[in-house]
Amino acid sequence: MKTNFILPFSQLSNKDVAVVGGKNASLGEMIRSLTANGILIPDGFATTNEAYLYFLFENMLEKKIRNQLEQLDTKSFSNLNETSKNIRNLLLCATMPDTLRDEIRTHYAALCEKYGNRVSVAVRSSATAEDLPTASFAGLHDSFLNIQGDGQLSEAVKKCFASLFNARAIKYRSDYGFDHMKVALSAGIQLMVRSDMASSGICFTLEPESGFRDVVTISGCWGLGENIVQGNLNPDEFCVFKPMLRAGKKAILYKKLGTKAKTMVYAPTTISTINTTINTDTLPEKQKQWVLNDCEITQLAQWCMEIEEHYHCPMDIEWAKDGNDNRIYIIQARPETVHSIKDPYVKTEYQLKETGNILATGNAVGSGVACGKARIILSPAEAEKLQPGEVLVTDITNPDWDPILKKASAIITNKGGRTSHAAIIAREIGAVAIVGAGNATETIKDGEPITVSCAQGKTGLVYHGLLKWETRNINFHNIPMPDTAPMLILGDPDKAFLYSFYPNRGIGLMRLEFIITNAIRIHPMALIKYNQLTDAKAKIEIAELTHEYPVKEVYFIDKLTQAVATIGAAFYPKDVIVRMSDFKTNEYASLIGGKEFEPTEENPMLGFRGASRYYNERYREGFRLECEAMKKVRNDMGLTNIKLMIPFCRTVEEGKKVISLMEKYGLHRGDEGLEIYMMAEIPSNIILAKEFAHIFDGFSIGSNDLTQLTLGVDRDSAILSNLFDENNPAVKNLIASLIHNSKQTHTKIGLCGQAPSDFPEFTRFLIEQGIDSISFNPDSLLKGITNMLKAETTKAIAVHEE
Repeated sequence: MKTNFILPFSQLSNKDVAVVGGKNASLGEMIRSLTANGILIPDGFATTNEAYLYFLFENMLEKKIRNQLEQLDTKSFSNLNETSKNIRNLLLCATMPDTLRDEIRTHYAALCEKYGNRVSVAVRSSATAEDLPTASFAGLHDSFLNIQGDGQLSEAVKKCFASLFNARAIKYRSDYGFDHMKVALSAGIQLMVRSDMASSGICFTLEPESGFRDVVTISGCWGLGENIVQGNLNPDEFCVFKPMLRAGKKAILYKKLGTKAKTMVYAPTTISTINTTINTDTLPEKQKQWVLNDCEITQLAQWCMEIEEHYHCPMDIEWAKDGNDNRIYIIQARPETVHSIKDPYVKTEYQLKETGNILATGNAVGSGVACGKARIILSPAEAEKLQPGEVLVTDITNPDWDPILKKASAIITNKGGRTSHAAIIAREIGAVAIVGAGNATETIKDGEPITVSCAQGKTGLVYHGLLKWETRNINFHNIPMPDTAPMLILGDPDKAFLYSFYPNRGIGLMRLEFIITNAIRIHPMALIKYNQLTDAKAKIEIAELTHEYPVKEVYFIDKLTQAVATIGAAFYPKDVIVRMSDFKTNEYASLIGGKEFEPTEENPMLGFRGASRYYNERYREGFRLECEAMKKVRNDMGLTNIKLMIPFCRTVEEGKKVISLMEKYGLHRGDEGLEIYMMAEIPSNIILAKEFAHIFDGFSIGSNDLTQLTLGVDRDSAILSNLFDENNPAVKNLIASLIHNSKQTHTKIGLCGQAPSDFPEFTRFLIEQGIDSISFNPDSLLKGITNMLKAETTKAIAVHEE
């Protein structure tokens, strides 16, 4: 009878999951269907389910394995590790049948003949089951890298067979109701890409926290990619916008440099033993280098899009760069099984009601909040220490931790990025997690009550104490939209993809100040005049932050470009109105190196701010950097939905000067649909609205400053707070006048401020006057929309009655 123990990848497709498992079937599918497109995939072959069953039959193992499984405590799994060890010993001590060994040798020889010499291969486990698509089995079984020669290869295949009975795999199958003896193991033998001499990593064809589908996210490290999967380090991260990649534009939204503290490389091997890899410390200079250049990032993202289009679903993809030929290869691809099956428009929102002492920070996974006693555990062998509901605090996790993680209310790890093992498992089980927290096992005490919050964006915070928080469930599908456009106020790009699913018509106000303060941190003039700085401390800080930028001002342009592009992409093709910088002098002075360039003012609120700075010799070159960033976003990256807005423009002449200067810097009003708005926040803006309308495309009412300057009340004064009122007739008369004049001049008109969400009567007033849009902070948006709908209904009834 003809046996079918080995199949080359070139003969496999997605129809063969039950024969060789999802991992190997996917490799065959890509080699058959996508290599013609130029996607590089290393060749190889796979043992089949028949090979595994034949191995059991020849060694008379099935009954022995069943006997062990019958003794498993399936309630508390108290003897899980013992059962796993006993079964794996049975398989490891068994003999590889000659027939199977010979077939493995023959196919390995063919691979060596194809690629030349005695090639190294990766041997990876791929579980097989009829209903495998309903369960990923990802990360449960073992892989072996840098395998050379027949002896090592047969031994590695046997070890893959044995890994079917790892403790984590047994527990997983028990949890999901799989019959242990109806799941087989296929070993995939694939040409080893020499990424130990270069780099490797993981891609998702969506943003893995929010489920936003229009990006490819890439992470990478030096050496073999196991360090990323195991969470041993913080990798480089890249994000690419699919629509602009298709359009041939520069599509990299952002790049985040990771520490990449470890590099996994091949270890010296012998014929008789498998000692395949070692982890070394990454050289400091390599830690500060990107693992991929822009061309490679773009190429990889293009391949990921093609793979996603072929599979018709979001994908989880592994890549590796060969240090010999300097080419990138796709080494695995599987459907993404967490966010792709969730509805991103149905959310649970978490909001902390109090704060506490911050013990640790890291990469947030998810957007939830959890609390409990901290339990520091450094090995899965200490699993009994963790009680249900406690917070697991550890250095790193790997698949051996899987049975433990489900008991924790939250997970905190010192190491790892957003694609680390702990992050992936946390998403799968819906747990709150913070990864890459540095020294959390030192700053958090065992048994200490803590609160873990991922509700503030991509940075997760660990607080001392059991803090209070609120949750609310929202289904954005069921929220009706008013005719007047509800827009968002946003400054934090880390939250852009999440907020893109909120009901909105775009961004009415994107503040640059948040980005400059948090992402850039350096005064732009301190970058331009870096060599003339007298502040030695500031110069050292700037040198450290800008180490990869020989021309310091490019640092400012790049960071600002990435932040604006991220928000622009998240809401594309809706309008995103970016307000150019509006710091006061005291705020600018607090930036690194800022004190040398800022005057001391008695009243910065009414001083050297807004439009007046842009054409002044003190800041003109700083404004040029802002314009350079906006030009890159619009022209190079194709995000023409970005509109620009000038704040605190005191006179018509000042407005003309700024528009003229922007043209000099390459931002011509009307080019590629460029619109330039003005913040209407000074009474002069209202009084001369028709004159301002000749030089600006729209107005955005800044109700806070307008109220302050109309009533002569410092908006920050606690003593006068009772007088600060947007509903004051003087303020409302000015707003009504501006809306009226905007209609006459056909100029767009909106408002950004808190009042419409706080005061339904103020919303009603704006809609009665015919305003085009109202912008809200995200936490006020739904309340604001409710007020808008009520106001429109009231207005419609009034019109009908007339």
